[in-house]
Amino acid sequence: MATEAGCKLTLRPCNVFCTNQRLDKGVPNSMSQPGPSVSDLFRRAQVLRRDQPNASYREIRELLVKEFSGKPFPSFHNLTIPEQDARAPEEDWSAGLPIVRRGIQFQDWKEIADGIILSLEQTENYERERGPEGDKDEWHDRTRGIEESTKKAVGKWMPEELMKLAEDSLKK
Repeated sequence: MATEAGCKLTLRPCNVFCTNQRLDKGVPNSMSQPGPSVSDLFRRAQVLRRDQPNASYREIRELLVKEFSGKPFPSFHNLTIPEQDARAPEEDWSAGLPIVRRGIQFQDWKEIADGIILSLEQTENYERERGPEGDKDEWHDRTRGIEESTKKAVGKWMPEELMKLAEDSLKK
């Protein structure tokens, strides 16, 4: 152990972050297998919601908890749901991520499911009230201010026949 400015440092890795150790060295079994990502959990909640449109959010939450209980927990390393950025503003789809983080920290699937369901509910509410992002309000329109630059860049690098094909498919 090294001591620096009153702090004790150890060269031994902490078991919490040690995922590549052998099981016979005392690392818990749940740490030896990678768990689902937060994105995987969110996509699973979306599938459950799509398959059971009349189910309440509480029922979807219970299904998630039942399905993932006993399995390894998600990692802190990628605590995001990137594909949701196109569906709703970040403040909506990320609403449940602090709850997910707390659930991972305390290793509580119910809390993780609560956070996933909150993000799902916020995203669905946004779409129900305003439509997909960028459709009804100019504030969330991501193409605003870059249309001309995009056309210029695409026109410069894309062959004419592909441009014509893309324009035809947009007209349909």
